[in-house]
Amino acid sequence: MPRKRSRTRRRLMAEINVVPYIDVMLVLLVIFMVTAPLITQGVRVELPKARANEIAGETSRPVLITIDQFGDLYVDFGGQGSLPVDGRQLHGHLHRILDERPDTPVMVSGDHRVDYGRVVEAMVIAQAAGAPHVGLITQLPEYAEP
Repeated sequence: MPRKRSRTRRRLMAEINVVPYIDVMLVLLVIFMVTAPLITQGVRVELPKARANEIAGETSRPVLITIDQFGDLYVDFGGQGSLPVDGRQLHGHLHRILDERPDTPVMVSGDHRVDYGRVVEAMVIAQAAGAPHVGLITQLPEYAEP
């Protein structure tokens, strides 16, 4: 006996199952919540522009941290000359100065041949000593118009 075909057609379902999308969204939310605090920790740097003017309103002389081509650290406390220091000494000197005068600007000048990681280390030492902002000193390129 032949089978009778049913004349009723299945109706198409016009709904979208959003449960998988919600699951993915929640996983992404957890990932962002875990990684966001890790991203915000770092060295805060205000990079100078090549054609920047002098900083106005600075009342105290800046502390200048210099890194030579061999990665050695030198510090100048406002026109007294560059003194060779290591990381621990630099931290101690900066901490004492910034306790007395917290508005003292700290500037880092690194030789272009030195490893960038060494410059970042000097900036981290300055930040750990209490410097709210650390500036980088650059030289105006020869081809740039003043």
